[in-house]
Amino acid sequence: MRKKFKQLLNYNFKTLLGFELIYKLLTTLIFVPLFLTLFSLLTKWSGYDYLTFENCISFLLHPFTLFFLVLLLIVLTFYTLLDISTVIIILACSNEKKKITIKDAFLMALSKSLQVFHVRNIFLPFLVLFLIPFLNIGISQGFITTIKIPEFIKDYIYQNSFLLLLYAVLFLGLLYLFFRWFYVLHYFVLENCTFKEARKRSICLSKKHRIKDCLFLILTQVLIAIFYIFMLVLGIFIIVLVYQFLGKIKVIENLSITVVWMLIAISLIVMFLLTTPISYAMISVLFYLHKEEKQEKIISIPVEEKGKTVQKKKKMAQILKYVILVLVLLSGTLLTTSVLNGGYNMNIEYVRTMEVTAHRGASIKYPENTMLAFQGAKKLGASWVELDVQQTKDLKLIVLHDTNLKRTTGVNKNTWDVTYDEVQNLDAGSFLNPKYKDARIPLLEEVIRYAKENRIKLNIELKPTGKEKHFEEDVVSLIQKYHFEKNCVITSQVYEVLEKVKKASKNVETVYVMSLAYGKITELDAADHFSIEASSVTRTLVRQVHKAGKELYVWTVNTKENIQKMIDLNVDNIITDNITLAKNTIYESKTSNVVQEYVKWVRRILG
Repeated sequence: MRKKFKQLLNYNFKTLLGFELIYKLLTTLIFVPLFLTLFSLLTKWSGYDYLTFENCISFLLHPFTLFFLVLLLIVLTFYTLLDISTVIIILACSNEKKKITIKDAFLMALSKSLQVFHVRNIFLPFLVLFLIPFLNIGISQGFITTIKIPEFIKDYIYQNSFLLLLYAVLFLGLLYLFFRWFYVLHYFVLENCTFKEARKRSICLSKKHRIKDCLFLILTQVLIAIFYIFMLVLGIFIIVLVYQFLGKIKVIENLSITVVWMLIAISLIVMFLLTTPISYAMISVLFYLHKEEKQEKIISIPVEEKGKTVQKKKKMAQILKYVILVLVLLSGTLLTTSVLNGGYNMNIEYVRTMEVTAHRGASIKYPENTMLAFQGAKKLGASWVELDVQQTKDLKLIVLHDTNLKRTTGVNKNTWDVTYDEVQNLDAGSFLNPKYKDARIPLLEEVIRYAKENRIKLNIELKPTGKEKHFEEDVVSLIQKYHFEKNCVITSQVYEVLEKVKKASKNVETVYVMSLAYGKITELDAADHFSIEASSVTRTLVRQVHKAGKELYVWTVNTKENIQKMIDLNVDNIITDNITLAKNTIYESKTSNVVQEYVKWVRRILG
């Protein structure tokens, strides 16, 4: 068996690996951006800005959603079947010691996979979809070591033991059917059988070997997982070892952490490429051995065909190349454009990563509400920057928190009593540290230009004094001037301000800033979202806001304990003075402690 297994993998190994690499790469480039684009359009068409457990049932039952799910099911089935069929054909050629090219194997598989849409094979997709998790234990194991299971999933499982038992029974039933139909795809792909005929022949072929076949496949998957973990552990050990010798160089610490996670990513990609070929190599070995035992004829794969068929295949391959090229360029462009513009926020609870807003910029290290603070926030990787806007006597929009200039500039004057000419040369940095004496109070327009150029989102808080003139309209006009509507929110503690903003433009999102939230706040129509002081945030409030399809911002969260609390409560955006602490805490919460604990253990061993 070992010799046969080695032959199937080795004889056309370059073709096998090359196909998996190209196929997975191209499908990722095509289907990921197309899926994200379709999902974004779907939520827009069905009227859901945000998905939570409270509104997901109605979302799933929406006609657009049902159509999308059916389409996704069809695409996923065909994608998986085409992958498996190509692998089976390459392995079949290896069994006959025939060389085959990626193109020939793919075109044969494409012809077979299209038959899944025939009415005779209507139930085949269910088998194909069931194969995905079962034949990818290695991949699942890789994810388990790096992804922390959300608490709500654990709670749901623990509190619904009957459903868990029902699921287990259903899974075991499907597993039983799977091992009766162990060789269905081989008969379907290699011997031109219908699903019904392939099913019967598979049952007959596996009749005396089901338990043994099952154990062989499980053992193969377990060995894949063990090998993956071993390579990962060994790689991390080497990286930490190098770090121990070069630990005096500060940059090496950050570099070593980066390399660890790159290693995990690369290992996962390798596993992703090899799991299907290795699993199907084992199934193919068993298939051919059982056929030999029963003296069943093994159908030969017609690799070298001549004449018109070859010409047709060449034309088909040529057309396919152009189709793939156009799709990759189109989807790649869509993905790149959306990523650069801050798109693809799928707004699904427990899937999205919490965003971090720099409170008045990087205000711990740099003078608040200055360009230095905003540039510092970008360097620290903040998703958003929060800033405050006042209006001067000559109606200029400046970025300043207080209505009086004294605290930050030393000049005891109110904003409505001074012109921008009087403000623009004031020292707005020495209050924090004399080395920042050249810092100035910026115009809102200057900050928007910087944010647009550097792809930073802005949380623009309007602080009215009652002395302003067309304050909200001027801010909205400035946002529209730079087409910045999708990359900012206008916030205020005064609800009337939000009403004026909405009157000026429906396209600019608003956030109501509140110290205390009680009652049916989601009925405040002028507020698209809410910003609540951290001590007032509760799980009930988060659910209430999310159920209304709105987001919850929380201010000002500066300790690790409070940041972790906000993560557990599943708020959407935390406003903080300590950007690095917030990002690190969020990052740690999204991953398990396995890698971190292992690294600590290695360091202790190395002394």
